[in-house]
Amino acid sequence: MGATMRMAVREDIAKHEATPLEDRYDLESTYQVLQEGAQKWPSNTAVTFQLKGKPTDKAYDWTYAELLEVSTRAANLFRSLGADETNSVALVLPNLPETVAAMFAAQTSGIVNPINPLLEASQISAILRDSDAKIVVTLKAFPKTEIAQTVAEALKSAPGVTHVIEIDMRKYLAPPLSWLIPLIRPKVAADHGKTVLNWEEALTGQPGDALNFEIPPGGRDRVAAYFHTGGTTGDPKLATHKIGGMVFIGHIVKEGVLNEGDVILCALPLFHCFGAYVMGLTCPMNGGRLVLMTPAGFRGEGVIDNFWKLVERYKVNFFMSVPTALAALNQRKIDADVSSLNFTVCGSAPLPVELFKQFEEKTGIKILEGYGQTEATVVCSVNPPGGERKIGSVGFPLPYTRMKLLHIDDDGVCTGEAAVDEIAEICITGPHVFPGYKDIPRDKVFVKGPDGGEWLRSGDLGRVDPDGYFWITGRAKDLIIRGGHNIDPGMIEEAIMLHPKVAFVGVIGQPDSYAGELPCAYVELNEGESLDPAEIVEFAKEHVPERAAQPVYAEVMGELPKTAVGKIFKPDLRRSAICRVFTDALKEAGVEADVTCEKDSKKGQIAVIKPTAGATEDQVAAVLNSFAVAWKMG
Repeated sequence: MGATMRMAVREDIAKHEATPLEDRYDLESTYQVLQEGAQKWPSNTAVTFQLKGKPTDKAYDWTYAELLEVSTRAANLFRSLGADETNSVALVLPNLPETVAAMFAAQTSGIVNPINPLLEASQISAILRDSDAKIVVTLKAFPKTEIAQTVAEALKSAPGVTHVIEIDMRKYLAPPLSWLIPLIRPKVAADHGKTVLNWEEALTGQPGDALNFEIPPGGRDRVAAYFHTGGTTGDPKLATHKIGGMVFIGHIVKEGVLNEGDVILCALPLFHCFGAYVMGLTCPMNGGRLVLMTPAGFRGEGVIDNFWKLVERYKVNFFMSVPTALAALNQRKIDADVSSLNFTVCGSAPLPVELFKQFEEKTGIKILEGYGQTEATVVCSVNPPGGERKIGSVGFPLPYTRMKLLHIDDDGVCTGEAAVDEIAEICITGPHVFPGYKDIPRDKVFVKGPDGGEWLRSGDLGRVDPDGYFWITGRAKDLIIRGGHNIDPGMIEEAIMLHPKVAFVGVIGQPDSYAGELPCAYVELNEGESLDPAEIVEFAKEHVPERAAQPVYAEVMGELPKTAVGKIFKPDLRRSAICRVFTDALKEAGVEADVTCEKDSKKGQIAVIKPTAGATEDQVAAVLNSFAVAWKMG
């Protein structure tokens, strides 16, 4: 793993842990991380940004001295506007150099609250209220993005916000296009009652050589970030992150994966802790260069098509990836010199074994599969860069981190630890485990283990093999229960991924009036391919050994619904399945109705039935009451 701690076997971790963590570094704030980086490497390029993904597009660079200065000015500005440890500074931004500076600044003045700019206005306003946001940093209205419009709408329902600071991307355009922006800039009505400031103008009035306030007290134990969860299995919640957890992750990645001066290509969003900590915070620790590849990362114009040429341009050593990105890259010809690449670490979702093999064979680049979650400040385990990588596993825990497989009953009580190769819930403890969600009791996410200590419940099912490698077998909430029999959707997904035309698979349990749930598969194909759904079902019958796990239905989609970090968004697939199954069942019974779904905080997905031909509630009930999914008349 890196110049000073290249993990190969578990004994290497034990050697690293022989030195207490508090003796390895004395960093008490992320601002101190940035200060030390600027002192050691003031003229090194800290951040590089491209607006578009062509390998010849203009690049914009900030040195570490410049990044420190901008971050210092921004921290002073935020504090002057009332930011402190009692409220948050919300960043509703894409990937920009200013996003990196604002992240450091907000953590320094108080609490940073990065928000996915692609969320709906109602979701953003809810997060602003829940996080006690006082300041919002976002984009000034700009062509081809609706971030400004969405934020303006969200601010109408965020009474605690007093100031909005706008960043104008116009400066990243060259004439004559930059001259046109004022003429084609979308008009946004700022009728939310907040004071609106221009980022550049507001910063000029603040000192950039030193902070003019004291960093909030608390040191490593201070909560300095709220990151909302992805919400793949429920409503987003605010995870609270301590300085100690952030700096620990930066330290581990620096020590374990990177060499001094390494170039990191960042194509994952900075509003997710993958981007914010593993890349954004680590670079100042090793004097490396963070290359922000377009505001939209992997989704940006030209990024996937030109990825290998971009690697060659910047001599990239390392990039973080997700399975969806690797699948797309696997379909692109390697048309450049990528010999500078050492590793890619892949996380966020299980990586199909077949994709792993194809990608490594094609590119020669080592994939390090890892595991983590927002609640553990993003990283918990990884396959050892210097040792055996077991395809399909997520390696073994990071130094100073412990992971156990615990049996937990329906009342949330631990009933014992699982044996080797026995499936149970993964539970975690370590210096990076968060203190809890904001405004949610700790007992909802922590369990008392056999040792009497508190362990974070991951919600993921897994096993550990005799060599200490962990394997993810699925989400506890994703299990398909067919007539009382538990079916792991991951097993089915792996089997279907063996088909050469298949890029991605999402398997869920569709409602069934007899068995409760039956497996069904939603498939995204490789570019330019076509495949009949019936062929997918037949292929699964041949490759899924367990008969009960063979899907009864398959559907080909142009693109599977995904979160911003590449996880397949299974709630959308479940909604689709519920609507399809209920519509078919009602039609077979002669009841014509429109079926939609909505989320209920207690019942989960609930079907909404709107009869179109005068059907009564009793007629609907006669058909749907045999299903386990809740429904109501719309």
